[in-house]
Amino acid sequence: MSDNLTGMVKRVITTLEDDLDGSEANETIIFSIDAAEYEIDLNNVHAAELREAMNKYTAVARKTTGRARPARRPSTGTKDAKAVRAWAIENGIPVNARGRIQADVMERYAAAL
Repeated sequence: MSDNLTGMVKRVITTLEDDLDGSEANETIIFSIDAAEYEIDLNNVHAAELREAMNKYTAVARKTTGRARPARRPSTGTKDAKAVRAWAIENGIPVNARGRIQADVMERYAAAL
């Protein structure tokens, strides 16, 4: 007797809530100042208020694009750490049996992928 599984559909609905007053938000606005990036969910009225407040400054500011960001190192979650250690051992690379994996080992692993 074979199992006859039917296709299951999963629908995820994300509802934005205005971060100022808790009403339904219409958009997420991302902005940065002093090298910190922020994200806020706002309804149409609050989004317009934010843009109006910022307009005084953005009207005379220089727009920048393509700013290089530092590369992120790969995450070393438990499963990844096991895979990295196994790869290092298979390739004759000394690696700590426990704890944090050395940065050079992580870099070599990432380059090998």
